[in-house]
Amino acid sequence: MNERRPIRATSGTNHEGTSTHNRRVMIDALRINGALSRADLARATRLTKQAVSNIIDELEQDGLVTAGQTIRRGRGQPSTPYRLVPEGAFAIGLQIDRHVTRALAVDLMGNILARAQATLPPGGPAAGAKVVLALIAEIRGALTKVARQSERRLVGLGIAMPGPFGVGGSGDDPWMMEAWQRFPLLETLMSGTGLDVSLQNDATACATAERMVGAAHGLDHVVCLYLGYGIGAGLILGGELYNGAGGNAGEIGMALLHSGGATRTPLEHHASLASLYQYLKIDPGALDSQEKMAQLASSDDPRIGRWVEAAAADLRWSVHLIETIFDPQTVILCGGTPPTLAGRLIEAMQPLLPSIADRGERTLPRLQLGMTDPWAVALGAAAEPISRAFDPRFSAILKG
Repeated sequence: MNERRPIRATSGTNHEGTSTHNRRVMIDALRINGALSRADLARATRLTKQAVSNIIDELEQDGLVTAGQTIRRGRGQPSTPYRLVPEGAFAIGLQIDRHVTRALAVDLMGNILARAQATLPPGGPAAGAKVVLALIAEIRGALTKVARQSERRLVGLGIAMPGPFGVGGSGDDPWMMEAWQRFPLLETLMSGTGLDVSLQNDATACATAERMVGAAHGLDHVVCLYLGYGIGAGLILGGELYNGAGGNAGEIGMALLHSGGATRTPLEHHASLASLYQYLKIDPGALDSQEKMAQLASSDDPRIGRWVEAAAADLRWSVHLIETIFDPQTVILCGGTPPTLAGRLIEAMQPLLPSIADRGERTLPRLQLGMTDPWAVALGAAAEPISRAFDPRFSAILKG
């Protein structure tokens, strides 16, 4: 194994009482770089060789890491590469949207092993929670068929749904799922599944997916501009997801735009898929709504062209705002937007507005296309319990 190989890794610490952090650092390095030797890991994480050996042995015993074939090159000492075991952990992700719910199961590497979706019935969360629980049970059953150890290694259930959270309203705002937010969702799902349950907004979930297996993989400063029924921004700052004090960081869709008159309207009323559904008179609750939108986006329908031009102007301003505030390595446009439509938006947003991100030494584009998949939010929801259990976090050092 080439000892000069460039490796991305978070630094560990050789101080006492930090084994939890160092385990996470080791797993993260293997996830980002693939197979690495003990010498690679020691050099990249700045841990002692003995500390690395102890942690690798421990991770092997826990079924999270496995050794590959020994590599001999030249006269140097042979090295053994280690890699993560995908079957070392599993998680379930659940997306609850305004009209549909999606669930899927992933392994430690983010590979999707089972997925299913269902239409949410009328009647709000009282009726919808039963559908959600049945969907989760279906996914768990499918997972056990492909991974016998899945129940023993299931680390949690992640939920993603539209925000903002904890913001009171009239109760009839079509842009917010206030009834679901008032419903004891976490308690209901914890009781019904016996799993640890966590909640994040859909934009953060999409950023979690991009960080695990998408365009943000291995990057430390990224903002994911989420374009779905609404609009949001998932923030990856300093290598960690940032949620804000109330879990509402990145709710850029609520930013008020000046329409030229006295009134101001939120960004997502202009440039979200909901606005396009309304413009095209497509029922967003229909299971074929995405297919209809994709077909129109691939055609020369002039309505799509007019909407794209107007939406791109607002989204161009959004990218400028994001870059000015966060100075990210890149902005990733992602979400449940059909790929053809997302590509047209990216093209129409050029040229981007001048900003502090417009530097000559850039190695990444200011704006790039990420996941354009209706399952991306559920994937990010599933990635969250994996991240919470295994990714390096400052809190892990504090807890020792």
